[in-house]
Amino acid sequence: MDFLSRRTIRKFKEKNVEKEVVMELMKTALVSPSGRNQRPYEYVVIDDKEIIKKLSVSKENGAGFAAGAPLMIVIFGHVNPTWDDDCAIASTVIQLKAHELGLGSCWIQTKEKVDAEGNSTDENIKKILGAPSELKVHNMIALGYPAEEKPAYTDSDIDMAKLHFNKF
Repeated sequence: MDFLSRRTIRKFKEKNVEKEVVMELMKTALVSPSGRNQRPYEYVVIDDKEIIKKLSVSKENGAGFAAGAPLMIVIFGHVNPTWDDDCAIASTVIQLKAHELGLGSCWIQTKEKVDAEGNSTDENIKKILGAPSELKVHNMIALGYPAEEKPAYTDSDIDMAKLHFNKF
């Protein structure tokens, strides 16, 4: 797979993601690497447009575009020493697998965010989805078939000054 062609997508076709594609994506997510293979992540896959619209306003800025996504995945974690890293890895795996399957995606940050009234995004999402109180929301990912094209990254986009061998 050409990882340089994976780009953030915020515009999606009005086409549902097939159940088989969703299941292939989620099987990959469920075996994402995690500390001591504890797999502290849990996922809620949403294809209900009304729920997606509610989630798109669960934070004040940066999620409004998601109202047009045909699919949303919310990544939750059971808090342990590596949960935050493990959920970030799983979210990246989801985005890379989505790209391989022909889907576009956009990571939506939720950590320490609030809605327009100052309510916790974490609590908003838990309420919308009926999530258990012991879980923490890590992020949301909007997905669907891309309705926009972005060029692949090229060598000129790669800042080799950030790459070091053996020491700085």
